[in-house]
Amino acid sequence: EVMMLACQLFVSVVRNSRTLSRLVTTWSPVGAAFNAQQRKVDLFQKNGLFGVPGLSTPAGFEVAQQRALRETEQLVETACNNPPGALTVETFDQLSDSLCKVADLADFVKVGHPDPAFRDAAEKACINIGTVVERLNTNVELCRSLKNLLDNKEVLDSLDPDTRRVAELFMFDFEISGIHLDESKRGKAVSLNVNLLDLNNEFLNGTHLPNRIEKTALPEHIRHCFSIDGNSIQIGGLHADSPDELVREAAYKIFLYPNSSLLLCLDDLLTCRNELAKLVGYESFAHRALNGTMAKTPETVMKFLELLTDKLSDRTAKDFNLMRDMKMKMNSRSTELMPWDHSYFSSAVRAERYKIDPSLYSPYFSLGACMEGLNMLFSQLLGVSFQNEQPMAGEVWSEEVRKLAVVHETEGLLGYIYCDFFRRPDKPHQDCHFTIQGGRLKEDGKYQHPVVVLMLSLPPPTRSTPTLLNPGMMENLFHEMGHAMHSMLGRTRYQHVTGTRCSTDFAEVPSILMEFFATDYRVVNQFARHYQTGQPLPKSMVSRLCESKRICGAADTQLQVFYAALDQVYHGKPQNRSTTDILKKMQEKFYGLPYVPNTAWQLRFSHLIGYGAKYYSYLMSRAIASMVWRQCFQKDPFNRDMGERYRREMLAHGGSKEPMLMVQGKELTYFSWPLPSSLSLGIQSFCYGKHK
Repeated sequence: EVMMLACQLFVSVVRNSRTLSRLVTTWSPVGAAFNAQQRKVDLFQKNGLFGVPGLSTPAGFEVAQQRALRETEQLVETACNNPPGALTVETFDQLSDSLCKVADLADFVKVGHPDPAFRDAAEKACINIGTVVERLNTNVELCRSLKNLLDNKEVLDSLDPDTRRVAELFMFDFEISGIHLDESKRGKAVSLNVNLLDLNNEFLNGTHLPNRIEKTALPEHIRHCFSIDGNSIQIGGLHADSPDELVREAAYKIFLYPNSSLLLCLDDLLTCRNELAKLVGYESFAHRALNGTMAKTPETVMKFLELLTDKLSDRTAKDFNLMRDMKMKMNSRSTELMPWDHSYFSSAVRAERYKIDPSLYSPYFSLGACMEGLNMLFSQLLGVSFQNEQPMAGEVWSEEVRKLAVVHETEGLLGYIYCDFFRRPDKPHQDCHFTIQGGRLKEDGKYQHPVVVLMLSLPPPTRSTPTLLNPGMMENLFHEMGHAMHSMLGRTRYQHVTGTRCSTDFAEVPSILMEFFATDYRVVNQFARHYQTGQPLPKSMVSRLCESKRICGAADTQLQVFYAALDQVYHGKPQNRSTTDILKKMQEKFYGLPYVPNTAWQLRFSHLIGYGAKYYSYLMSRAIASMVWRQCFQKDPFNRDMGERYRREMLAHGGSKEPMLMVQGKELTYFSWPLPSSLSLGIQSFCYGKHK
């Protein structure tokens, strides 16, 4: 009887396994594409990267530059010789598009391509095109052709609102570049901008370089946690989630150890930015950078950060106490909470209170399942779906890159997303969205489809297991896909304002809004299922995961406030103090955990390049995204009417509408934004919405 029962159980298990096997083969084509090994792709044929002829070798960048420069000369001549009108703006946009097609593509290739020769050629292209752009921005004759349009009331009144705004934005670029200066000073402005291109590259490259230390300097029992190279150990990150306190401390102190040449580079960078800003008539680089944003001035930003700190202070203190208690409970070597403890113990508090173990969630968050979830969400909200396409030979830079066509149910093809999701040597460990080609209405009446790259740093799949994401990775995927969909759905007439080419403190709204979808149990419930059995993630686990986001959220936000405040002070009026002394003061005022001697976190602050004086954008965008979520999608995250309105009245405009008008409800009247100039209500919505 026992043997018979055993046989019956065995047969039952086999039958169930067959049933479950059938379940897991029912992935959608998109889900299956990301959970399967990619078919071999020929990387060395003559089609060229992204299908661009000639970019099959590094030398192709020189050819692309020369072609763009020839087009530039012709377009400058056209702009300067034609009478003022809509054609003037169209010509300026064609000029911008011609240069951006080379510069934007090169901007990705210089960091994302595995071949050093491609990276070097792309970096040279970025500098060369950047130099041309700076010279054009101080070209008096070219500026005069635009000024003639803006000064002609009759012509100006004949322009549609989008054309007029784009003309004003191009004029703004001239003004902040110093077009009003005499010839000598204009030359100086160009020289400073060109110098900044080099300093930006030097600093950005340095932020990603690992630090090395003699192997004997570390206790033997933790050496295996790092990369060992002969007699030295290489540390390329903070290891913030390591359960070993000594590993976290060693990584923090070694990875953040000051590099004297990079400190000098940062000093030169900040000095050069300040000199440029003063030369063209601004009090500081922050004043120049914030002109044209929603915040407008550094004073508004600091008021926002101080008000946010005040609103969060009690809950931040409470969060740090929870972390300290957890550290004591886990019998750590020290009871003092240190910066290397923040990430680990905030996760530990969430795990204990809500029984959150990331390893239990990862099997339900295979990359295929998450992509399927995004596909279903966009289909329900926006009528948009993903279609997996096989790249042409030579079109991609790595065999692991997937290509998605983004298709609307009635409008057809919207654009392309290249998904470069997996770790590989020499690839930066950061999540990014890159515009490769902006959308615009071409002269022949056809639409130029946007092309973007999403770059993540996920573990690659194995022969037996697809890539499994922890909850944080899943949230980051949703965030970056928010940028991509902004690019796809920003159907503007002009590429100068397409998609994410808008005010920086508004550009993060669509991506941060996607984080709210990623942590809503109704959304997660639609796609989270076990990669082996097909079983859905239990509702109790979904609920616990979503609820856990509220724990230690105030402390996490306060850390971002500290970064934003540091960025503002670095780009404000010169302090006559070292960048490390400034960091110490800002950390004490805006964070709460102590500065660690002989560290220089600012040298890992890569956002100082792309987000100089604008890092606050993440926080301001989160305040706005919080209101969008609460007023539009919290009740029903799949509401098609709200999705269509969100696209039509917000995403579709890219940068062609003043973002504050939409935020205040002058364009998005159905959102009824309660955001007065003091920002207090927006902050209140942000604080009490996310950190109850």
